[in-house]
Amino acid sequence: MTAGDFLAERFEADRAHLRAVALRMLGSRSAADDAVQETFLRLMRADTSGIANLTGWLTTALARVCLDMLRARNSRHEVPVDGEAEGVVAPGDTERETLIADSVGVAMLVVLETLPPAERVAFVLHDLFDVSFDVIAPVVGRSPAAARQLASRGRRRIRGSTSEPEADRARQRQLVEAFLIASQSGDFAALLALLDPDVVLRADAAAVAGSRARASRDVPALPPELRGREAVAEIFRNRARAARPATVDGEAGLVFLPDGVPRLLVTFVFDGDAIAEIAMIADPAAVAEAALQY
Repeated sequence: MTAGDFLAERFEADRAHLRAVALRMLGSRSAADDAVQETFLRLMRADTSGIANLTGWLTTALARVCLDMLRARNSRHEVPVDGEAEGVVAPGDTERETLIADSVGVAMLVVLETLPPAERVAFVLHDLFDVSFDVIAPVVGRSPAAARQLASRGRRRIRGSTSEPEADRARQRQLVEAFLIASQSGDFAALLALLDPDVVLRADAAAVAGSRARASRDVPALPPELRGREAVAEIFRNRARAARPATVDGEAGLVFLPDGVPRLLVTFVFDGDAIAEIAMIADPAAVAEAALQY
């Protein structure tokens, strides 16, 4: 048996699992089949010599394919082609009857369609297939803590609650507004007071590239990751002139609108009254898919 034949055989053993994951992410049998086929092609092109858990590798590869498809669908304002068909059980359609009998039925698929792509992927992988946030994080381009927050938001929407207790939301908005004021005014002490001692700042590739293009002796380039209260406060001191408070996917955050168009999102993870994590997101697809209110 050739290496290719072995991989194809292993893939077939996981096909049902992969199709189940794709169906819940995409809500369409035809789209799910396309995603599974694309994952197979990626497997055949990949160097698999160092892969210890092939099922896990296939699941995360499939998740990336699904995320790309969801983002493309959102940018075109599309719904699944066979979305209505997914909600109807044809007589003798044993596959559909099995899906309805499963923990995720028609109603769940309908609600999943309302979630932003990254939120949907994080929720499906973690809550329905028990994938860890350490694995989910690189798929959605966020940290494990931010991926956990995405899944949590998806869970609340699924349960019919779109937000945290209002008191928590109000307090987080106050913290973000205070952070913005301190940043714009250059109040280093105020920034330090708002940040957890072990705060982590992470920036996606687009944010890093944009920062490098604008870097100078007085304005250093943004690193992909920065840790520690003093270092993070220094990055934000006398910055954020083009930012304004915003609700980003239902959470308190910031949006940069240098020309009146959203170009950069800043999201926060809180530990009590301290900011424990900051994410800077400039990827155009991620910015376009975010639900913003400002």
